Amino acid sequence: MTDPFGFLKTPRQPIPARPTDERLGDWHEVYAGQTLLPVVSRQAGRCMDCGIPFCHDGCPLGNLIPEWNVYAAHGDWSAAAERLHATNNFPEFTGRLCPAPCEDACVLSINAEPVTIKNVEQAVADQAWEQGYVSPLPPQRHSGRTVAVVGSGPAGLAAAQQLTRAGHTVAVYERADRLGGLLRYGIPAFKMEKRHLDRRIEQMEAEGTIFRCGIDVGRDLDVAEVRTRHDAVVIAVGATLARELPVPGRELHGIFQAMDYLTASNRVSEGDYAQPPVTAEGRHVVIIGGGDTGSDCLGTTLRQGAASVVQLDINPEPAPVRPDSQPWPVYPKIYRISHAHEEARGRDGADPRTFSTATMRFEGDASGRVRALCLTEVEPSARRPLAGTERVLPADLVLLALGFSGPERDTGLVRQLGLTLDARGNFARDADFAARPGEWHGGTAEPTARSVADGVFVAGDAGRGQSLVVWAIAEGRSAAAATDRYLSGSTELPSPIAATDQPLRP
Repeated sequence: MTDPFGFLKTPRQPIPARPTDERLGDWHEVYAGQTLLPVVSRQAGRCMDCGIPFCHDGCPLGNLIPEWNVYAAHGDWSAAAERLHATNNFPEFTGRLCPAPCEDACVLSINAEPVTIKNVEQAVADQAWEQGYVSPLPPQRHSGRTVAVVGSGPAGLAAAQQLTRAGHTVAVYERADRLGGLLRYGIPAFKMEKRHLDRRIEQMEAEGTIFRCGIDVGRDLDVAEVRTRHDAVVIAVGATLARELPVPGRELHGIFQAMDYLTASNRVSEGDYAQPPVTAEGRHVVIIGGGDTGSDCLGTTLRQGAASVVQLDINPEPAPVRPDSQPWPVYPKIYRISHAHEEARGRDGADPRTFSTATMRFEGDASGRVRALCLTEVEPSARRPLAGTERVLPADLVLLALGFSGPERDTGLVRQLGLTLDARGNFARDADFAARPGEWHGGTAEPTARSVADGVFVAGDAGRGQSLVVWAIAEGRSAAAATDRYLSGSTELPSPIAATDQPLRP
């Protein structure tokens, strides 16, 4: 174990990001080149080795956090990596992208600063790669069964790796030209460089997973053919149906969905474009939406050289500390500052966010381009406009980062498989991730079939709705276990969550 008094002797010390002026000049990760060791080892030594590690419950993967904290504290990176990979296929993804609900569930956070679990996780994962502890794990035997995984985001990749290692022949179908889903085209490189994704895909190929890009199942490839080729199908297409903002002026040029903008920017990093088709350079930018996608847009616009950036959030400004209504160990809604917010503050000296505001309309010029945005303050609870609070912001680039309402519905995949929607707009499934027939809750593309083919499973945001990368990986692992059980009659694959499980909430 670690020093039992380590949490009393050592103060919390997160790894510092690079200076804002330095990182705004490139697209490298905000921590690129920063020394993680030996700071991380000392921080891992703060772990209390508590009798009931609530950090396990804060993490849907059930990561064995106290165990790899002990190994990291003693510098045993091989053992730490083994315990980390025991529950997480891609810890270098979560160590960079997850907002770490495990830290808010840490017992220390009841009345002190929690362990820097996220930093430790990233350090262990990076050390595992640098010291050669990560290698392909091909199956020792093949089952003779085949599985199609539709979608190559974190849920699809996790499901594919688990099923391949269980001995099944797995083919991943991705409609984009490259693998990774939002990991590839939605997450900016300054949050996670794509080399981390590429080397995991290389590992999976060496294990035997087959990847087929540029194939939209249901359009380019008939679902019946997929069903003929494979014994089971895992649907992991994500929740990519972006929410709209139906206000006057929405049709003006210069208003884009955030994911379209981020994808174009990421394609520059991939070498597809010399310059982005849509750029914030020299423009007055307004980002509508206060979540992670809005923050990603903020960091991207700053690196592109925006003249000004404002981020609008309809929600009230959160309190700086955990409110009584959100007690430990739940993940609280508090005032948080992302790296992008920090960068904006470093450039302009102020938080770019404006809380409790709603967009009333867009105004344009004679050529049909957006030139301004009219907003109003709203009541914190009812979100009704407050009279006399309207004002106008200059805007010649507007990015809609309002989240996603579920998977795309008007597709050949949906119609040919007979997938139906639950009340929340996600693909209907049972607690064991199997797609199930049900009522169609909205939309015009009602499935032509009223029953779902046997052996079809739904994983990730397509069944859960938009969520965190750590939930997507947990869903992929659990869906793989359900699929393996369907194919083999039993399974030894871990299933960290049920499809009906939810995050810790008050």
